[in-house]
This record gives sequence, C-alpha cells and structure tokens, in this order.
Amino acid sequence: MNASVALDDLKTAETSEDSRFAVPTMRCAGCISKIERGLADLPGVIHARVNFSTKQVAVSHTPELTEDKLKGAIGLLGFEAQILADNPLSEDRGDTKRLLRAVAVAGFGMMNIMLLSVSVWSGAIGVTKDLFHWLSALIAIPVIAYSGRPFFASAAMALRYMRTNMDVPISIGIILATGLSLYETATSGPHAYFDGVVMLIFFLLAGRVLDGMMRDRAREGISALLKQTASGAMIIQSDGTTVWTKAGEIEAGMLMQVAAGDNLAADGIIIEGRSGFDFSMLTGESDPQNRSVDDEVLAGTTNLTAPVKVRVTAAGKDTSISDIARLMDEAGQHRSFHVRVADRAARYYAPAVHCLALLAFVGWMLAGVGWHQALLISVAVLIITCPCALGLAVPAAQVVASGALMRKGVLVKDGSALERLAEADRVILDKTGTVTMGHPVPTNLSLLSDDQKSVALALAQSSNHPISKAIAKSLIAKDILPAKIDSVIETAGEGVSANWNSVGVSLTRPQKGGNGSATQLTMGNIAQRITLTDEIRPDAEAVVESLSELGLPASLLSGDSMEAVTPVALQLGVLAQANAKPEDKVDTIKRLSKQGDKVLMVGDGLNDGPALAAAHVSIAPGSASDVGQQAADAVFTSDSLMPVALAVKVARRTMQTVRQNFGLAIGYNILAVPLALSGMVTPLIAAIAMSTSSLIVVGNALRLYGAAK
Repeated sequence: MNASVALDDLKTAETSEDSRFAVPTMRCAGCISKIERGLADLPGVIHARVNFSTKQVAVSHTPELTEDKLKGAIGLLGFEAQILADNPLSEDRGDTKRLLRAVAVAGFGMMNIMLLSVSVWSGAIGVTKDLFHWLSALIAIPVIAYSGRPFFASAAMALRYMRTNMDVPISIGIILATGLSLYETATSGPHAYFDGVVMLIFFLLAGRVLDGMMRDRAREGISALLKQTASGAMIIQSDGTTVWTKAGEIEAGMLMQVAAGDNLAADGIIIEGRSGFDFSMLTGESDPQNRSVDDEVLAGTTNLTAPVKVRVTAAGKDTSISDIARLMDEAGQHRSFHVRVADRAARYYAPAVHCLALLAFVGWMLAGVGWHQALLISVAVLIITCPCALGLAVPAAQVVASGALMRKGVLVKDGSALERLAEADRVILDKTGTVTMGHPVPTNLSLLSDDQKSVALALAQSSNHPISKAIAKSLIAKDILPAKIDSVIETAGEGVSANWNSVGVSLTRPQKGGNGSATQLTMGNIAQRITLTDEIRPDAEAVVESLSELGLPASLLSGDSMEAVTPVALQLGVLAQANAKPEDKVDTIKRLSKQGDKVLMVGDGLNDGPALAAAHVSIAPGSASDVGQQAADAVFTSDSLMPVALAVKVARRTMQTVRQNFGLAIGYNILAVPLALSGMVTPLIAAIAMSTSSLIVVGNALRLYGAAK
C-alpha cells in the first residue's frame, strides 16, 4: 500500500509542470484563500500556493492543463493574472509608483481643501460659504476620481464576480460622502464633506504605499542573485571559431571559452586550462579556489586568473545559482503566514460594516428623521469605522523604529522584520564576513627585512590575487617602496615569480591554516612564511554575550572548513557547524523551526542568501554581497557587530508600542461607533475623528524616535 502510494507520488512528480502567475489585485487573506481553494478544486491542479509578499501564484499541474486555462480560471475567481516566465522577476513593478502618484495627488488636494474649509469653520455664510464649497468641489472631484482609483477598481472587480472585500465599503463611503457633499453644495446646505473624503483617501493610500514598498523589497533579493550570472558566453564552434551566445540559448554539451575576469553563464566541467575561481557565493570563503581539468565550475562564479575551456553541464533554470534563487523564493513565501493571520479578521470587516451602516439607515428611517439625515448617519458610520488607526498601528511604529535604527547604522528593509526580530529566540552566525571582517590581513610583516618587504610589495603589486592585494595594502600603509623586478611571470594557482638583482624571487600559492592563510616569499635560497588572518570583529564576544542576556543563544554555521571555524568558535564560546553548503544551512534552519525555534540568521555571502530568506528574520553586514543584503531583512553598515543586539532590543520595544497602538485604535472604535450610530457625528466629524485616532497612534509611535540608544 505504502509502496503504491509512493510510486503514484513519484509518477505525479515526474509528469507535473510548474507555472507562475502575477496577481497584482490580491489585497487580503480572503483573496489568498479564494485563489488557493479555487485552483485546488480545478481538475489537473496538484497544488497551488500564493506568495502574498510578491503577489504571485505558483501552480503545479498536469501537462494537459495549459497556462492559458489556469489564467482563465484565476480570472473566473475575480482576479486579473499575468503568466510569468521562468524568471520570477518578469512581473509588473509599477503598482507602487502608481500608488505614490495617487497619494501625492491626494495629499496636495487635502491640504488645499483644508485651507478652504478653515474659512467655513470660521463662520463664513451665504454666498461666501457656497463659493468655498464649490471651490472645494472643483479640487476634490478630480482628486477623488484619480486617487480613489485603486479602491474603485478593486471594489468593481469584487462586485463583478459577486464577492466583497475591504475596498467595497470604502468605495461606497467615498461615493456617498462625495454625492452628499455635492447635494449640500448645490442646495446651499450647511455642510460639505470634501475635506473628510480626500483626507480618508490620503490616509488609506499611505498605508498601501508602505505595503507596496515592502513587497518590492521582497523581490529584490532574487533579482540581485540572478544578476550574478553572465548575460552570455563565447561558445566554441565545431570549426574552432567562437560566437557570443546569450545565456538563454546556451545548452548542455556546448563548449564555453571563459576569459580571466569573466563570470560564468552556465555550470560546467573544465576540459582545458587551470585558474582560480571566486566561489564565495557558495562557500562564503574569501580566498579563491583553484580549478583545473575535470573540475566543476558554476554559473555566477568568477574566473580570476587565466582563460579556461568549459563543457556546459547545466544552463538556464537548471544551474546551481537558479536553484539558490528558487530556494530564496520558496523560503520567502513562508513569510506570508503572518500576513494571513493579521488579515484573517479583516475578512469579516466588509460585511460587518455594510450591515452596521444599513442598520443605521433603516433604524433612523423608521425613527422618522427622513432619508437625508438617515443617509448622513449611515455615511458617518462607514467613514468612522474605517480601520485607519488599526492599519497604522503596526507600520507607524515600524517606520519610526526603523528611522531610529537607521541613525545607528542599521537599515531595516522589511516592514514586518521588527515584529519577527522581537520574536527571535536564537541566533545563527555565519563566520566569514559576519563574525570576521571578511578580508585577510598580514600578521607577521614585521619579521621581514627591508629588502624582503620591498620585494614582497613588488611581487604583490604584480598580481590580482586577494592575498597579494592584502599584502600590498599593508606594506604601502607602512610607506614601503617596491623593489625593481623584471621577468615577472604569474602562474595560475601557483603564484608570481620574477628576478631581483639577478636573484630569483617568488610569492607562491597561499596555504590554509587555522583562522587564516599563509603565503611564502622566496628570495634565492631564503624563504619566509607570511601569515594572514581574517580578523574577528572587535566586539563579537560582547555581542554574543549581550544576545545571550536577551535570551538568544548563538552558534556558528559556516561554509568554511572546520580548521578555519574552530578557533573562532572557541574564542566566542559557541557551538559551530562547518563545511555547510547553502542547502545545508536552509535544512538546519528548517529543522530548528520545526523544533519551535525562531531563528535570527546573520550572514553575508551569496551562499547565505537562501538561509537568510528561510530564517524567521535575518540581518547582513554592509560588506555583504548584493544578494546577501537584498535577501536580509536588515543591514548594518559599521564594522561593529553590536547593531545586531541593538536591533533586537529596539524590535522588542517596538512591539510593545504596537500593542499600545492596537489598544488605542480599539478604544477609539468602542467610543466612536456608538456615537456615529446615535446620529451625534456628521461625516465631516467622522473623518476628523478617524484622522485624529490615526494621529494619536502615530504620536505614540513617535516615542520610539530615541529608542536606539
């Protein structure tokens, strides 16, 4: 029975296809569940998963079910969808820019209408009052039509497919309040509510802009990773000539000519030549790795020293770097869970508000106040119940806390990172470039004679090897002048040699040892070993101790060798795991997560990208690779490691403020809703009350300004 089930699963996996769709009109947890459940019921769909942070849908399905059919099925569920290519970044990025333009227009209109309203509030009557109302209308109508489009379009789409969402009551409130304001203006009524309507739109759009920015940042990590792969390669033809070929057209079996300094466009095996390669994206090691015939090299790595010929074994979406990108994307999808939980209650918001407003209208009609007054009360209920304060409770605190951290050199990129950082209960640290500075430093140059220093500098300046650069930098800082050498020869993977005063001199290949590297300077028959070390950040031990006091035990998880990791682990007094590949790091984090741990990952390299994405929350140093910085939730820019502990402290205080904000917002609704239902609140007062509650929440959040001390 079990064997049969396993065989069926294997057959399904072998015959299934994966498709991706961009669905920009997803707004809440109700949208997520509707899409996933709707597609799951479709014959031929194996499973469907929504990534809310990137607004994408990944569908695994049988070959008979085409992408066009799936796109149509999503459309029948009430959502516009676009088919995505293998590159997960080929979606429209213009949504946030459109929202920014809309919020700018709404803000401009709000300020001008409020200025006109001051005169009305000050006691303007008669023709003067009517003039100001008409001027307000001339500003408000185009502003509402333009800036209200995100709400109107979403509400129209929902109603078209006989469903509702949070934008439906918002749109109804905006339209009714605008219509009543025009009616009041045309009949010289005492009140118009253009200022309240535009103010409402402005605050709601501001929240959506923040959300859009966070989603865009969630996609940037994968973009930076995929850019590591070369756009193409020189392919050797059967007649020996070379032709530039785009990466998308390269296939397994082709022969690439890779020059020194080039990034690889595909995975392959070296068939001719020998060179040093930068594999830091996979190992985190700053030292190049020598590769020769029959050795494997990977897309995205850099050929450093000599040309080689490579037989392609994997290209396009089958390369190792594409696998890492998929790991990052899949790991990032787990982050949407907190969004689902937070939005689940909002699924009931729209029908509850509709019912409340309808009851208010019917109740007051039965009370005999007339349709005009009953409608005003109903609109006031729609506006005053707008969850603006609740919506700002979290982002307001996050923005202020992020600003406080930024002044201390910590850049928080993900709006929910502080929430997850406050929940973290253990820390995993990468070694190279995270606990250590990430670049080798010579430790025993003082043992060299003046001639040895001059010759070492001359040889080091003749090479682009990172070890040579480190030696040259240190000697130049000591005001050493290079010796005059000739007949310089650099042998890939071996070192550089030359003649000095008719004496053979060389700076030979580095050897790993302890927490650093070593190279040998030879002058005739005299040899001197030059040792280098990757310095530990000066406050690393204090940070580990501080994190422990906060209840976050630390450990090392590194792609370096055990020989390099052990001294650092002993110095910090932590447990360590060495020789960890990107998938090993992700597996370790997943295992800890299953145990209930909420992991804070601190890493810097390309090889840490998937782990940074898979962790509950992640931080990278400013010296990290582009991929590491983009995949992480926060980046610290100083050489100190202390910002990691500081970020945890600020995050915990931020969440205390968030809970206070929720209390203030809920308290506002408890007081305001009964007043609106009782007819004691006009639509204008409702908009002012709603805005005031938002300002109170923002004011409480501003107390975090000095949190990062």
